[in-house]
Amino acid sequence: MKPAGIVGIILIAIGIIALAYGGITYTKREKVIDAGPLQVSADKEKTIPLPPILGGICLVGGIVLVLAGGRKT
Repeated sequence: MKPAGIVGIILIAIGIIALAYGGITYTKREKVIDAGPLQVSADKEKTIPLPPILGGICLVGGIVLVLAGGRKT
C-alpha cells in the first residue's frame, strides 16, 4: 500500500473517532490543599472539544487519499 493510502486510513479513523465522541476527555490530578505535610489532591476531568466539521473533513480527506492512492497511473 502506498503512503497516501496509509495516511488516508489514519485520517478516516481520526474522522470517525471525532464524529463518534465529539472530543477527547482526560483526567488531571490537581492539588487542592498543600499545607506542610497535609496534601489533598482531586481528579478533575477535562475535555478537548473536537468540532464535527473537523471529523467530517478528516473523513472526506482520508477517503480521497485512499482512492487516490489506489489508482494506477
